[in-house]
Amino acid sequence: MAEAEGQETESLEESTDESEEEESEEEPKLKYERLSNGVTEILQKDAAGCMTVHDKFLALGTHYGKVYLLDVQGNITQKFDVVQVFGLYSGEEFHETFDCPIKIIAVNPHFVRTSCKQFVTGGKKLLLFERSWMSRWKSCVLHEGEGNIRSVKWRGHLIAWANNMGVKIFDVTSKQRITNVPRDDISLRPDMYPCSLCWKDNVTLIIGWGTSVKICSVKERHASEMRDLPSRYVEIVSQFETEFYISGLAPLCDQLVVLSYVKEVSEKTEREYRARPRLDIIQPLPETCEEISSDALTVRGFQENECRDYHLEYSEGESLFYIVSPRDIVVAKERDQDDHIDWLLEKKKYEEALMAAEISQKNIKRHKILDIGLAYINHLVEKGEYDIAARKCQKILGKNAALWEYEVYKFKEIGQLKAISPYLPRGDPVLKPLIYEMILHEFLESDYEGFATLIREWPGDLYNNSVIVQAVRDHLKKDSQNRTLLKTLAELYTYDKNYGNALEIYLTLRHKDVFQLIHKHNLFSSIKDKIVLLMDFDSEKAVDMLLDNEDKISIKKVVEELEDRPELQHVYLHKLFKRDHHKGQRYHEKQISLYAEYDRPNLLPFLRDSTHCPLEKALEICQQRNFVEETIYLLSRMGNSRSALKMITEELHDVDKAIEFAKEQDDGELWEDLILYSIDKPPFITGLLNNIGTHVDPILLIHRIKEGMEIPNLRDSLVKILQDYNLQILLREGCKKILVADSLSLLKRMHRTQMKGVLVDEENICESCLSPILPSDAAKPFSVVAFHCRHMFHKECLPVPSMNSPAQFCNICSAKHRGPGSAILELKK
Repeated sequence: MAEAEGQETESLEESTDESEEEESEEEPKLKYERLSNGVTEILQKDAAGCMTVHDKFLALGTHYGKVYLLDVQGNITQKFDVVQVFGLYSGEEFHETFDCPIKIIAVNPHFVRTSCKQFVTGGKKLLLFERSWMSRWKSCVLHEGEGNIRSVKWRGHLIAWANNMGVKIFDVTSKQRITNVPRDDISLRPDMYPCSLCWKDNVTLIIGWGTSVKICSVKERHASEMRDLPSRYVEIVSQFETEFYISGLAPLCDQLVVLSYVKEVSEKTEREYRARPRLDIIQPLPETCEEISSDALTVRGFQENECRDYHLEYSEGESLFYIVSPRDIVVAKERDQDDHIDWLLEKKKYEEALMAAEISQKNIKRHKILDIGLAYINHLVEKGEYDIAARKCQKILGKNAALWEYEVYKFKEIGQLKAISPYLPRGDPVLKPLIYEMILHEFLESDYEGFATLIREWPGDLYNNSVIVQAVRDHLKKDSQNRTLLKTLAELYTYDKNYGNALEIYLTLRHKDVFQLIHKHNLFSSIKDKIVLLMDFDSEKAVDMLLDNEDKISIKKVVEELEDRPELQHVYLHKLFKRDHHKGQRYHEKQISLYAEYDRPNLLPFLRDSTHCPLEKALEICQQRNFVEETIYLLSRMGNSRSALKMITEELHDVDKAIEFAKEQDDGELWEDLILYSIDKPPFITGLLNNIGTHVDPILLIHRIKEGMEIPNLRDSLVKILQDYNLQILLREGCKKILVADSLSLLKRMHRTQMKGVLVDEENICESCLSPILPSDAAKPFSVVAFHCRHMFHKECLPVPSMNSPAQFCNICSAKHRGPGSAILELKK
């Protein structure tokens, strides 16, 4: 067990009974230490009877009437032969010699105050001593006549004591005894099984006697119930029985600490014997209790002790409990976070211990998070959980480079460098390059894929790049075609800015990252002589890259490099033409042959879209290869429509295409040629009859059909001609109706507009003389003419109408728009 600061104590666990059962897995609530300096001799000599605790000083009373004042180490600081009130930090002092033995003494908790200089002594009677005027002490008897008073406890204004008959409580303020709690089991000798008292707070008293525990609450009595009764009364709020005899009680928050005297029966001899005393923590309930923890204490000579030989005292606010026996004083205290961590480490619960230390790092004194973490790592390694141990290194070692290096070497000793490699720091901190190189060499010897992964993930400045490059080259001598090693070597070259070698390896491997490498490091000058390799690898990506970077690699350079590979040259020029019809115009003549050879489906679209293609050359190539459709298009484009039509009819024998071609050209001579060609071919006549009606008068064709010629579907064709004619008539009539309706609507709108009034005011001027249209003197007569065009004139400013043209017109607008009704209004006065 850990020792308290400054104490020279003996761990109680060192003297535990060998026959004791194995330690429980449940964490203990308290820890125990035995005071040893000088106390053992006192106890063996004078036999302790009682003890009082205050501010870590122990006032130890013996059966021989002597009192020893001990410090926390058990050293004797004072010895008294009479009752004496002695101030620890002041000059307070009181001496008194009594004519009978004093069993117990209790001091007012507020004794330091002038108004509270009081204490009580217990023997045959209970005496209250208090200092009065002139600093004299006076005494009064509070109780007597019921046997020896063996226990007294003072809290606030209440004094509780126990004698042979029961427990009494006295109110110092009202000078009244407020209750009497009788003893339950009168068969037990009160001198052998004394009463144990303790105050939980100012109004809660806990009584333990024999095997019974009572929790009493002091309450205020209602004014209407007082009469001659005390102002307070006591209510028992909880009462329960225990399995053992009670030797002492002490509060612990809402729980209760019980010192128990135990008698057990031997399984071998069936005789009763005294077992080790127990210190239990229990949770009181209204009619029972729940055991929280139970510890058996190994004190010297416990086989000879009786219930009365044990005493329990506690120090308020410090959770310190003192167990006194005739030969021992044991100190019990609540286990702190350090003790909790000790227990977790003892049980090898390292992860929980580490978590507890992190949560309470400000409160722990004996442990360090790092030490716990290192112990945890060692434990995991011992168990063979290397991956978990390596992962925990990240959190535990943090930024301590020295510890990281130490752990790496430790993993190397057990052959587990691979386990720790994913978790090595890569930025802050950075370990020595030798550490990273050592791990890379480990992978290079046994795991090429893992080696490649580390090279990709680790920054290149963590290790000596040239050393690793040389190691990879040495391995490639044994396996020159290993793609993993080649790719990794290319990455190492990239880190070393040796882009030429890296690019060569990527191209050899036909690796997809080659284009990313070129773009990222602007390697276009290095690929001018490697265009064919790039195109062979991925022509689409290569062409896109080349076209996106025309300023770095010219079109001329690319075409020259691909001269020996016309199929790749065509791919490049085709993509160029798709992007811009004019950039590669100097190569359009070359492209005719390329399209004809490698991509005929796109030849005709190319001929249609290109404006720089030499038509004669194209026609020659198409005629040589007997490309009918392309030849027809070129003949048509060169103006030789009749030859094109002839090829359609004679080569393709496609009447629909011939008719479509004639419609596109819209040339009467072509229609005449088509009719002449078709006149002795019934299928062609049927096609013409079905389509000619909208372009040529069908009578021209019908008159030329020979008598007796059998024409397929003639009736349907004639019906279609009539339907087309009727449709044209209907369309014309429909258009005529629409025009008439629109004309009438517009005429009505014009009439409504002309019927509207025209505003004439001082701002209007005569368009002829440019003077105001209205005279300044409204009384004078005037005459104004306003036209529908909104131009206004004085009547005298207009020309006088003649016999040939009696109507008046606007001089400004009538030259362009003459018509009836131009003058809309004449104002006279």
